[in-house]
Formats: sequence, structure tokens, C-alpha cells
Amino acid sequence: MLTLGNAEARRIFLHRHLLSDTPKGPATGEALLSVIHDLGFVQLDSINTVARAHDLILFSRKPRYRPNALKALYEKDASLFEHWTHDAAVIPRAFYPYWHLRRQRDAAQLKSRWRADRRAGFEAQFQIILDQIRTEGPVCSSDVGKEEKRGSGGWWDWHPSKTALEYLWRTGAVSVVGRDGFKKRYDLTERVIESHLCDAATMPDAAETIDWCCTQALSRLGFATHGELSAFWAHITPKEAQVWCKQEVAAGRLELVEITGHDGSIKPAYARPGLSNDPALTIQPTNRLRILSPFDPALRDRKRAERLFGFDYRIEVFVPETQRRFGYYVFPILQGTSLVGRVDMKAHRDQNALRVRALWTEGKTRWGKARQAAFEAELDRVRRLAGVENIVFEDGWLRGSAQEHL
Repeated sequence: MLTLGNAEARRIFLHRHLLSDTPKGPATGEALLSVIHDLGFVQLDSINTVARAHDLILFSRKPRYRPNALKALYEKDASLFEHWTHDAAVIPRAFYPYWHLRRQRDAAQLKSRWRADRRAGFEAQFQIILDQIRTEGPVCSSDVGKEEKRGSGGWWDWHPSKTALEYLWRTGAVSVVGRDGFKKRYDLTERVIESHLCDAATMPDAAETIDWCCTQALSRLGFATHGELSAFWAHITPKEAQVWCKQEVAAGRLELVEITGHDGSIKPAYARPGLSNDPALTIQPTNRLRILSPFDPALRDRKRAERLFGFDYRIEVFVPETQRRFGYYVFPILQGTSLVGRVDMKAHRDQNALRVRALWTEGKTRWGKARQAAFEAELDRVRRLAGVENIVFEDGWLRGSAQEHL
């Protein structure tokens, strides 16, 4: 059985996530779509401490990227669609048929779940909303059910029509065609998605979807457990992924390998035969320092990030301020094959400044002059994405080792 050393495993994993090469090149149109295709999807998130998660994910791979490029690809070129993986995401339009199983399962599960959450009566709004969209064109949630009682706008007090609209999206009758700010606009799927992509008669069945999900997830991870394959798109169950793995092993299309963690521990995983000859093993990853989104695809699985990189990370947005270990929204820092630090920073647009509040180093990382220069160069790139002109280091910003702070 092949055993990959930790350095080798990191190289393969980072290369699959487009984090080995020096970030460069065009970041619009087909070039941007290619990045999203190779990642599989890009998670959407509304928090804009420095830049929204989807923008920073794309920027970290293509520094010429600006948010309008994604908006154009999504809303003008119609090259993407929006749906759920583990969270809301934009996904290449060509993948749309493989969300049929997800939509079917959501149709069965969401009705009972949302009824239990006291959203009574939302089913009665389905046809009313569909008729409204057909007559008026695309709508936002604020355009439907205007006569219904409104709460504070939280998920827990959605009015019936808003709930119905979300259900119709999750199950395929309507599609999101763009966003006003961060508010979704919905239109009838029949007017949005090409017929050959949404014809129920030609949709892949469950077995085809499971095969696609596992195959595509593995190609983007390099190696994975069956649980990681299941979690990648969040369409299929761990049991379905496990059965697929066993079938592929029996057919000789998959093999067990051993992956060495940062601490020397060994964990079994699945990979395609020939992983020892993977091209990524001969590529020296760029030493250019880059700041990543907390929701970067390479870091979304926190347990895997800790196992491979020794990076113990938790998003603390929902942690009371007095209980936070680091900060509200702290960004991981990647250099080479290592996560070398984490930084608490925020773009204060009213001050025209990116303010660096605190930075902690990871492991045995030394923060010398060369790394500081690389950090400042990256901050200069990031502040342009954030739309501010100045960088301010607050007093006492360099805090020492993260491990000592945990």
C-alpha cells in the first residue's frame, strides 16, 4: 500500500485546490469560469469584513479578479447557477443535472422539516408565487406575500410566501438569476435553465449521480475518505459514498493509500491508481504569501486542515466576544505548503484603511523581515480588492504563537 509523506500529501492537496502555482493571469469570462470549474463551486457568504468569501476565494487564485467579474459570469453570461452544496454556492451551469437528486431529496425532506419549524401554510403559496413570477418576471422575497405578517427577517420568522419561494428554489421550480446586494432574485427555471439541462426525463438517476459526485470530488481532492467524498458536494450519504468506494476498489479503479498527517499519524484514504506519479509531486509550490478566506475550499473541512497542516481553526463569528480566542473573522495565511499564520484585520472604508489588529504565527514559523515583506505585499493586493488606499498596523499587532494562545 502506498504511503504518502505529509509534504507529498500537502503538495497534491494544494495543487488540486489551485494553490501551488503563482497566482496570475486573467480573471474574467472563461478564465474565471475555469477556476470555478476546477474548484467545483465557490461558496457564497455575506460577511464583508475585508471582502466577501467568494471574492477572496477567487482573488487568492487570480489577483486581477474583481467582484464585477463574478457578477457578469453569473448574471450576464449565465455560465453559473446557484444552489446548495454544504452551503449556498455558485456552480458551473454544466453541472446542473447532477443537482436533480439533491432537489428530489429536498422536496421530500424540507416540507416536513419546515412544517415542524412552524412555517404552516407555505405549501398553499406555491402556485400563487409561480403565477406571480410568470406574470411579473423575477422577484425577490420582499416582493411576495406582501399582505402577510412580517417579523424581523430572520430564518425563524419567515412568512409563508418567503418560505414557499425558498422551497421552490431548493426543489427546482424556480432558479436564482442574480442578487441585488445579497438579496436573491428568482425566476422560473423553465425560463432560465436550458431545456437539455433540466428535462426530468433525461436527468441522471441516483447511481449516476453518486458516481459523478464521488468521481468529481476525488479529482478535486486527490485522495479522500468516503466521508470526505460524501461531504464535498453534500448530495449523497456517507453510506452511498462508502459503497461506491468498495465497488471501485473491486473494479481496480480505486485503491487504498495511507496519508501521513502533520504529526506523523497515518490515516487511510482512497485514491486513483498511480498517485505516486502525480504531477503535483514534482511541482515546487510558490513561496508567494497569500491570505485565504476562512471558507476557502482547501480549509472548509476543519478536521482535515488540522490533520494535514496542523492548523487548528474555528470561525468565531457566532462566539461571544469575550469568549473568542482570536477574533470575529480571522484569515488564514498560506505560504508554500504551510499555513504560517492567521490575521485579524478589517477594511474600515470610512477611514479608507485596511487595519491589521493582530497576527499570530503557526507552529515553528518565524516572522522575519522576508516574511514581513511578503505579508505587506499581500496586504497591498488585498487592500485594493477591499477598495481602500491605506494599511494601518495597530499597536501590538504581532502577537506571537497561535499555539500558545489556544
